[in-house]
Amino acid sequence: VQLVESGGGLVQAGGSLRLSCAASGFTYDDYAIGWFRQAPGKEREGLSCISHKYGTIDYADSVKGRFTIASDNADNTVYLQMDSLNPENTAVYYCALVRGRVCTYSMDYWGKGTLVTVSS
Repeated sequence: VQLVESGGGLVQAGGSLRLSCAASGFTYDDYAIGWFRQAPGKEREGLSCISHKYGTIDYADSVKGRFTIASDNADNTVYLQMDSLNPENTAVYYCALVRGRVCTYSMDYWGKGTLVTVSS
């Protein structure tokens, strides 16, 4: 299984970015993909999760109303639209996959991450 994130970069406070996670190398359809982030000196934080089979979506309270997760099932790509970004959102953003419908911090596969830097 491979997960490749893209879309990170430098953005000014108040701006938006859309991250992509391209998933490949598997054939099962009961899985979930989650987005996580890790800022320097901080623990990894779960942001959002979407179930491929059931379409259920969850968000962390810290991003509700600002981040939106969506999937393109035709090509196994999951997106994270991030709006109203602030410097505290600077982090490496990871996508991860787990078999089943629930995201946890013990995901089965992880991408290498994409850096998001928000300037003030």
